[in-house]
Amino acid sequence: MVSRVRPRESRTRPRVSVVIPCYNYGHFLPDCVGTVLAQDGVDVDVLIIDDCSPDGSAEAARKVATADPRVRLIAHETNSGHIATYNEGLSTVDGEFVVLLSADDLLAPGSLARATALMRAFPEIGLGYGFSPGFTDQPPVARTSASSWSIWPGHEWIEQMCRRMVNPVNTPDVVMRTALMRELVGYDARVPHAADFLLWLRAAARGPIGRVNGADQAFYRRHGANMHVERFAGVHTDLVERRRTFDILFGEDTAHLPEAERLHGLARRAMAREALVTVCQAYRLGRESEPPEPLLAFAEEVFPQVRETRLWRTHERYLTRAKNGRGPVVPPRVSRLVDDVRGRVRWRRWRRSGLMGAV
Repeated sequence: MVSRVRPRESRTRPRVSVVIPCYNYGHFLPDCVGTVLAQDGVDVDVLIIDDCSPDGSAEAARKVATADPRVRLIAHETNSGHIATYNEGLSTVDGEFVVLLSADDLLAPGSLARATALMRAFPEIGLGYGFSPGFTDQPPVARTSASSWSIWPGHEWIEQMCRRMVNPVNTPDVVMRTALMRELVGYDARVPHAADFLLWLRAAARGPIGRVNGADQAFYRRHGANMHVERFAGVHTDLVERRRTFDILFGEDTAHLPEAERLHGLARRAMAREALVTVCQAYRLGRESEPPEPLLAFAEEVFPQVRETRLWRTHERYLTRAKNGRGPVVPPRVSRLVDDVRGRVRWRRWRRSGLMGAV
């Protein structure tokens, strides 16, 4: 069972290494690095790795590094790709704790002190996270007072992920013990879209997961050039990547997961459900966001019993209605209103508890 405890301040100053990979984000670097160097209650060092940006980001990074001795730069002469760049940086730093922060994101004031206080109080926790609001131009005013700490047994947190099939953790609000990061050998290039999710799951397989509640730990910048938006669009692509993620976890980490078979079954069922929900929603709205056939085939492949579920029967009714030209099941205006309410409920649940799921 998850436990909640009252936060308490740390009486020591832990050292936190922050790795900032950069590719064409040099114009964001001063603000990003500034939020790291301004952190209270911790000693920080910053490593910027420019992955051969063609836009002059390396020069912007040199200026930032020259301005403060706590910042250093590695500038690639050839492009290595994001996973190799992440792992190079994470293997190079030597702070007690480590953070991977994209050059276009920001840390919230006091976030590192809040996270490390939790992890110092509970040394068995290998990964701590929080909440990171999104922003476009200017971040919102940060909430800086933690209301509580949540501590999940790692296997229970994994079960929640298998049931909900949603990654509730944004990379900028994660703090990990460097020793654990090195044990896990960083990010897995086999799942470039879900390497962060796999890393969280593998960390949970080895110990408890902690969360700082009530405060904003980072700010995630939304813009059209976000890598996951540019390279990995589409529900089917996302589901295929998540399937590979869970196959790797339950195929290679079974020594740490005594209930691997049961949990893998939960994950496969949840993936099939998400594929079907996507198809049914398209029928319900009277439009197809992407072809339904790959999603239906995926659902049957990962969970053959899916044809026996009520959701599959719902899909068949919607399909018959669509073939007969009877239009959307629910008026679009009503459907949009329902989806908006559900989205708000999900967002509030995520902000409060650190978990997301279907409503």
